Amino acid sequence: MSISARYFGLTGGIASGKTTVAGMLRDFGAYIIDADKIGHEMLRSTSPAFPELVAAFGRGILDSAGRIDRSKLGPLVFAEPAKLQQLNRIVHPRIIERIGRQAAEHHEQNPEAVVVVDAALIFETGIPGRFLKMIVAWCRQEQQVERLIAKAGLSREEAEKRIASQMPAEEKRRRADFEIDCSGSLEETRRQVKELYPVLQQLAQVNNASGKPGYP
Repeated sequence: MSISARYFGLTGGIASGKTTVAGMLRDFGAYIIDADKIGHEMLRSTSPAFPELVAAFGRGILDSAGRIDRSKLGPLVFAEPAKLQQLNRIVHPRIIERIGRQAAEHHEQNPEAVVVVDAALIFETGIPGRFLKMIVAWCRQEQQVERLIAKAGLSREEAEKRIASQMPAEEKRRRADFEIDCSGSLEETRRQVKELYPVLQQLAQVNNASGKPGYP
């Protein structure tokens, strides 16, 4: 996809506040495409990716019913960068294709819509050029660790390992067009999102007026 892309990217490290920001953008009127949810769908036994994943990582990732158990797959891929890259090579092309299709369908219904793709690994996968503009949600690293421990029930060591597997927040902020600091209160985060949303609306309208569809 070229710079004529018609949707925005929202990213951020795990437990950084990205999902909270996505919810606030939805409240203001944005259409949110949850790439992580699509990724979870790729793990279902009905997904074309399923046999590839089992072949790549073994039947040890399955539960007693023959379904992929994320609690088994997660520690496996986060422990070894090469395995995480292998997982991404299998699922990411399919996720990208689904995102493009969903965004195109929504723009057919509302050409001036603010469509935001909520995805954790946009920069890591090297696809930021697919987006009109990039938004990064971030918080202080110690907050990120504490939030992940509380959210996922991980040990501190496991939480730090998962955070370390992703690009540092400072680098994501450097590459972003906009950033939302989620280190403070929810009210402060919402204030920032409220200020950003009219800017996204204007960009979406200008891009729509260019007449470039920008989809694969």
